[in-house]
This record gives sequence, structure tokens and C-alpha cells, in this order.
Amino acid sequence: MLKTSDFDYDLPKELIAQTPLKDRSASRMMVVHRNSGRLEHKHFRDIVDYLHAGDVVVRNNTKVIPARLYGTKEETGAHVEVLLLRQLPDDVWECLIGNAHVVKLGTVISFHDGRLKAQCVEVEDKGLRKMKMLYEGIFNEILEELGNVPLPPYIHEKLDDPDRYQTVYAKVEGSAAAPTAGLHFTPEIFAQLREKGVLIVDITLHVGIGTFKPMDTENVEEHQMHSEVYFMSKEAADALNAAKAEGRRIVAIGTTSCRTLESVWNRFGRFEECSGETTLFIYPGYTWHTADCILTNFHLPKSTLIMMISSYAGKDLVFRAYREAVEQRYRFFSFGDCMFITDEE
Repeated sequence: MLKTSDFDYDLPKELIAQTPLKDRSASRMMVVHRNSGRLEHKHFRDIVDYLHAGDVVVRNNTKVIPARLYGTKEETGAHVEVLLLRQLPDDVWECLIGNAHVVKLGTVISFHDGRLKAQCVEVEDKGLRKMKMLYEGIFNEILEELGNVPLPPYIHEKLDDPDRYQTVYAKVEGSAAAPTAGLHFTPEIFAQLREKGVLIVDITLHVGIGTFKPMDTENVEEHQMHSEVYFMSKEAADALNAAKAEGRRIVAIGTTSCRTLESVWNRFGRFEECSGETTLFIYPGYTWHTADCILTNFHLPKSTLIMMISSYAGKDLVFRAYREAVEQRYRFFSFGDCMFITDEE
């Protein structure tokens, strides 16, 4: 049995990055050569040296919405925190509720003196509720005014500039968390890559509860991934299929790009213009089909993300890299440093 506890590691709390660096591209980057096991210590801007003409870089262009709302229960005045996870038809949202035991079927939560209200229309397990939004005007404008950037729970410092929790290419609104591997990129880095002949394509996966939800089973195979919505355009599919056919490398930026690429491939056996929802859980033993290289941040112990990376590069190598990252005082998690896993020696 593959156990969740097998993916634990010791991390000093002071290595959890609380604020982003002033210069996005100044982060450190550990280069992991997954065939030879060699590790190199670089800076993110050096990624230009590891990518070549003809490579296809795949990035997730989702945009984080101000998805965290603080309100009160109309009946009692009890304080309730609501995290918007996924938009459903008819102004209904799937939400993660703090103080969830007070939110029952029919409960109405009021935000900002009633300018926005949310009524519970379905009770789900583990703090999840389906909430119908009640308002006048344009929902996105109201949310922009009343909502807060939903930083992960391990970040305790105030974020002075909310744009630092967005990638520079964020475009399609819908995520409750940023695809953090992309936070290191700058327009200048992309310009250098394009000049070098690297092709850049966008896909979309809206990041949901999986980022916030810890593993709650010791048997890895029993864990159920939360569904996330993805999109792939015809342009992206054509570029990726051409790269596959011609033996050119596909370089995935972050685990969300990986999850989208693998979900589409598993669905069609190739890349296709499509949209859908994925509950794909990638852990050791999974057979990969798409990415030749992956850029990723350093992930939480016992998380589904460290399991995904372990399935890609091998658990022993990944955990050796993590031990070295701790020894070298790398910065961890969302605002931290990154790892580039390459197929080259």
C-alpha cells in the first residue's frame, strides 16, 4: 500500500516564504536531471539556457478571483468565511465554508450590509456547500469590491500588491489559487524565449479546493481529488500534437498544466480542442504521456502535488532534491523558489 506518510518530510517553518521577491525572476531554481539524478543550483532567469528552439512551453492562464468573502449569518449574526471554488449555472457556486456547522440548507449569509447575499441550496461533506448568490448589478464587479485574495493558510503576512499572486499572463478568471510555478516569469523572460524560438501556448485549469484540502486518508489510493474545470483551444492542441509528432519537447509550467495535459491525453489519446472537468490524481505508478520537462515550486509534505512530482521524477530523487533544498535554505511553497525537472543529462 502506498501511504500518505511516505511523502512526509521535515521543513523548518522559517523556510516557508511569506512574501514574494521584489523581482519575480530572482528566485532560485534547482535543476533536477531526472535521468542522471544530477542536481544544479541556479536562478530562475537561467531557465532560458535550458530551453531550446522548437520546445513548446505550456502555461496555465487562469486568473485568481478575489474568492474569499467574510460575512454574517442573517439569523444569528454568526461570522462565516466563504471561499468560492467553482462557478455553477444560475449564480450558484460551490464553496468551502469556514464555521460550516452553522450553514445549513436555506441559511442566508450577508456580506457588506447585504450588498451581496448567499443562500445555501445544497449541503455537501467536509465543509462544502452550494451557495446561490443574490445581488443586484454585475457579480464580478461586486466580488472585485468585496472579495479578498485567497492566500493559502500557510501565508501569514499581508500581501501588499495582490497582482503578485497572479502570473503576468493571467487572463481567464476562475481560480481560488494561483498556478504558482508561473509566478516566476516576467514579460522579459518570455521575450527571450520567443527570440530563441521557443513556442508558448496557453491552456486553462481553474485551481480549486485541491490546493487547500489536505490528504485525509493514509492509503493514497483512497484519496478523492476534487473536480477542476479545464479548457484547451484548437491552437494549443494543434501546436502540442505537432510537437509530439516531430519529437519536440513539451515543457509544462506547473502541476496544473501537467494535470490538464494528462487529462486531455487520457480522454482522447491525443490533444484536442475541448473543455471538461478532471479528477485526475497522479501519484507514483502513473504512466505519463505528455510532459518532457516540468517547472514546479516546492510543495507541502504529504500533498497530492509532491506525489505527482514523485511519480514524474521518482520519489527517491525528488526527496533527495528536497533534502538538499532544505540544506541550501531554499524558500518553499507559493512565494518560494522553484525546481526545473529536465530530461537532459
